[in-house]
Amino acid sequence: MLKKKHTSTNLENYSFEIARNLNFLELKKEDLRSEETAKLASLIATYPKLREILNLKQKEFVDNNKTKFPGCILDGRDIGTKILPNADFKFFIDASIEIRAKRRLLEKNISFLHENDEKCMLQSLIREMKERDKLDSSRTTSPLVPANDAHVIDTSFIDADELLLKVTKIIEGI
Repeated sequence: MLKKKHTSTNLENYSFEIARNLNFLELKKEDLRSEETAKLASLIATYPKLREILNLKQKEFVDNNKTKFPGCILDGRDIGTKILPNADFKFFIDASIEIRAKRRLLEKNISFLHENDEKCMLQSLIREMKERDKLDSSRTTSPLVPANDAHVIDTSFIDADELLLKVTKIIEGI
């Protein structure tokens, strides 16, 4: 839904409309993990009123599902600091910029004819991610920072299964 609307010159107004009508259960995983969505999220994050609407929607999502599920896992930038500041467990998952760029490139599932093409694409992704990281961590409204009581986990050298094991051990107190 965001992809369709953000081509307008008036991103903020369209973003408000989208945010008000957003249904988290209708979102597709591939849309959430796209490079376009990542760029758009970083841009939208600069609008305080829009962030307020989205934060409220996320809190409502958790409240509406408390009776259905014994717990909830949310992924996002403000989860531990704004959305669920009293969560039992908070994790701030990070990796080196190079590793993140390589993972994003793998997600794109692109076949390259030449090794140089892959290197160029990787360098471009690294540049874009550095710019986005700088914007996200330096903005005045809700900068990208881990919650004070979050478990910070660097996933540069572990895979998803190892991350799950590490998180499970923390939750179970092992």
